[in-house]
Amino acid sequence: MSTRYPAPASLQQEALGGQQDFIPAWWCRSGHAQTIWASVLRPMPNVPARRERWEIPDGDFLDVDHVPAPAGRPIVIVLHGLEGSSDGKPVRGFLQAVHRRGWRGLGLNFRSCSGEPNRLRRSYHSGETSDLRWIIRRVAAQYPQDSIGGVGISLGGNVLLKYLGEQQDDVPPAFKAAVAVSSPFDLAVSARVFERGFLNRIYMGRLIRSLKRKTLAKLIRYPDLVDPLQLAAVRTIGEFDEWVTAPVHGFADAMSYWTASSCRQFLRSIRRPTLLINGGDDPVVPADGLPRKEIARHPFLTAAFPATGGHAGFIGGAWPFRPVLWAEERALTFLESHMRALQVP
Repeated sequence: MSTRYPAPASLQQEALGGQQDFIPAWWCRSGHAQTIWASVLRPMPNVPARRERWEIPDGDFLDVDHVPAPAGRPIVIVLHGLEGSSDGKPVRGFLQAVHRRGWRGLGLNFRSCSGEPNRLRRSYHSGETSDLRWIIRRVAAQYPQDSIGGVGISLGGNVLLKYLGEQQDDVPPAFKAAVAVSSPFDLAVSARVFERGFLNRIYMGRLIRSLKRKTLAKLIRYPDLVDPLQLAAVRTIGEFDEWVTAPVHGFADAMSYWTASSCRQFLRSIRRPTLLINGGDDPVVPADGLPRKEIARHPFLTAAFPATGGHAGFIGGAWPFRPVLWAEERALTFLESHMRALQVP
């Protein structure tokens, strides 16, 4: 039976016109600079994580990086972006922020993203939420005294928001709050934007090369997965989704996949306090596509839409060797305000 989860009286909407509490670093002001520094130039955050393999009931597996903490501390599950992993700088940054607070962190690798191909024909995609649902239920059962929160970055943000909207009041009671950073609310729009501009095509090229390598490796086990000549011809995200993602995961075509998997349509059904962080100069999530109307009168959604920040960047501070990671602190502060758990000294 579903239990209604009431909106907390303390949850306040923030200005939808743009957050003014993020000030970009003078040495990293543009959206592309923010994006590149965060994903490429940022030093790798140091996190004391150990990898665990969790077997899934369908015969596949998920690799999870576990940052330990004492019993009774909040738990934060962090989801990476397209062709990322829990070893990537964005996830490591959030796990480091979690660890500094003395909380437990879980960096989830989607299927095929931990450095080893997954076993089944299917992989992961922007709208696949069954693994996250299984993970949250397992964590809630394994740590019954602890509150749980979630952070999703880029594709991971889309997955997290879609899951919350799908489940509504059936999200486990232990799951208290969520943060989505640089989510692509409309996958069709982001796929098209990827093809515009020199730097966007460079970003897309890196992703396509990674996706093609994984798909080629999987052809050894599933030779009918895709026509190798068609795969070799793929140059864009749209083509990959049309010829690989959609047919492998049961969609008629790329547009059907994008339409069914975009999180925007699920926002109105979310029943947990959720912070949405997006920069107005995100190279792949245009500012005019941010879900301002959906957020405006929603009791569970809070917007933090600064004018800049790039894609999962949000780098502040006076000097490159001492950056201020605004999104990480903003996200953890939000989660802390809603994750009421036993605090063990």
